[in-house]
Amino acid sequence: MDLATRRRRQALFLLFFLPGIALSSWVTRTPDIRDRLEASTGEMGWILFGLSLGSMAGILCSGRLTSRFGTRPVIAVGTALLVAALAMLSGGTLLSSVPLVVAGLFTFGMGVGAGEVAVNVDATDIERATGRTTMPMLHGCFSLGTVAGAGAGIAATAARLPVHWHLAAVTVIAVVLMLYAVRAIPAGTGRAAAQDGGPRERPKLWKDAKLLMIGAIVLAMALAEGAANDWLPLLMVDGHGVDAASGSLVYTGFAAAMTIGRFCGTYVLDRFGRTLVVRASAVSGAVGLLLVIFSDSAVLAGAAVLFWGLGASLGFPVALSAAGETGPDETARVSLVATIGYVAFLVGPPGLGFLGDHWGLRPAMLVVLAFVACAAFLASAVDTRRTTPAAVGGEAS
Repeated sequence: MDLATRRRRQALFLLFFLPGIALSSWVTRTPDIRDRLEASTGEMGWILFGLSLGSMAGILCSGRLTSRFGTRPVIAVGTALLVAALAMLSGGTLLSSVPLVVAGLFTFGMGVGAGEVAVNVDATDIERATGRTTMPMLHGCFSLGTVAGAGAGIAATAARLPVHWHLAAVTVIAVVLMLYAVRAIPAGTGRAAAQDGGPRERPKLWKDAKLLMIGAIVLAMALAEGAANDWLPLLMVDGHGVDAASGSLVYTGFAAAMTIGRFCGTYVLDRFGRTLVVRASAVSGAVGLLLVIFSDSAVLAGAAVLFWGLGASLGFPVALSAAGETGPDETARVSLVATIGYVAFLVGPPGLGFLGDHWGLRPAMLVVLAFVACAAFLASAVDTRRTTPAAVGGEAS
């Protein structure tokens, strides 16, 4: 592997790490932010709706922008929006301004929605170019970022550090990572594939049953991950009566389980195959959710979160690699499945807030449980193994 390719892989690791640390920095402080804004659970759902609107705008634009300009400018703009969003969230909490926080979440969603679809397209390109399994580790870096951010959030909460100073520090870190990473992404990735007829083929993808089943798996697993990222600390605080620091600690356990699952993904996929791993992941996630929802023991619910995290860890990266192998126009197929995943990841959780306001957060998680259980029955869709030697690397993606 030459120096430029190695530098590009390192940049992708950082570009996956950055949204993770940014997102968990927000999530671990949601109880404090809610108190600062004096918002109810239902009002927090409306506030998070800003994230949904921004993510939808970014997601709907990302595929076309990547096809036209390539991944590099889309990643650069998306990451810059994420950095700006962190600064807005810091200012919004300082001023106790709901409109500014909503605007910050909208910008955050726009940046993540646009940039993350493009960075996944770039990741599948480098995976194909190097012949090395990369996707699980890249998504593992996102989870590692959530662990790092959650750990810092716990320390900040325990030290009673004001939320705005915490988010301001994360903003500075994000600027440094962005400036270092974006320069290593080459121009033209994704754009060349689009010129070969990608956009003209894309409408036909909705008629590909196997691809849609893979999309359904991604939807379920991304919803399971997104629900935890947005609501787990509050779920533990309001649903199981723990304090804010303990709620953040439970979320850190979830993020750690996600990270372990993804960094071990290459080994378990090579050994057991995609179908068995995805099915076992769905069962693990369902067991974890069942215990969190129905157990009245805060300790048992906190431990069950580990099963939830392990269960949600591999569905997204495995499905993205499988999507690219279902037929021609790999960029369009990966983009479609990634879009489905990010819609579920970013748009689904605010809807859970509305349900939680009426029935409580624990019953609201039954929706997530139903989707994860369905994924277990669709697991065979990710078995897209090719008979050619070139598919060996993709098998464990």
